[in-house]
Amino acid sequence: MSDSPLLNHLLELRNRLLRSVLAVLVVFAALAYFANDLYNLLAQPLLVALPSDSQMIATDVAAPFFTPFKLTFVVALALAIPYLLWQLWAFIAPGLYRKEKRLVVPLLISSTLLFYAGVAFAYFVVLPIAMAFFTGAAPEGVTVATDISRYLDFVLAIFMAFGIAFETPVAIMLLIWSGVSTRESLARKRPYIIVGAFTVGMLLTPPDVISQTLLAIPMWLLFELGLQISRWYTPSQSNDKETADEA
Repeated sequence: MSDSPLLNHLLELRNRLLRSVLAVLVVFAALAYFANDLYNLLAQPLLVALPSDSQMIATDVAAPFFTPFKLTFVVALALAIPYLLWQLWAFIAPGLYRKEKRLVVPLLISSTLLFYAGVAFAYFVVLPIAMAFFTGAAPEGVTVATDISRYLDFVLAIFMAFGIAFETPVAIMLLIWSGVSTRESLARKRPYIIVGAFTVGMLLTPPDVISQTLLAIPMWLLFELGLQISRWYTPSQSNDKETADEA
């Protein structure tokens, strides 16, 4: 029974999941001491934009304690992504063909870097503009005092939206590699892609024009980048023959 291939795969999956969880917990433990510092860093775009007589507030009794640790756990998960992807790669690699292995590794690396780039773009570009707009648009006599928990949820939603949106070149490469579409077909659908980018921006970001536009435009530019990169990759009959030979 112990030699069952299915059982062996399940045991390997369990071990890799345990290692992944342990890695996240180790990073979280290392960052826990700096939880308040991490939140102060995250809050800088808002704190800079707030009037001098205003500050952030906590409407929940436990929020000042739990909110920084919630952020710390998310940061630990984000920092552990390379190790998590390596564990995923080690699990699925034995079942891949040679040409698939040559494609998957660059895609895993590029998708990780693009996700980090999306988060960085949101923090350094989108948040300062959005926070300045929101605080400046408050009616006269209204004091802006944002709750720390709601601010964290807002920022995490922005980070996730931009991180996913920056994966557009990877999605295009996968569409072309799998044969679902071609570069020429995607280029002809450019007007629909632009409209779709603004639609996605409307759905993934909070309901404000600034965040939607700042998400849609990079998605469109990344779409164009994916089309340019796809010039150097076209599925060929030799790749299909290689797959058939390995099978």
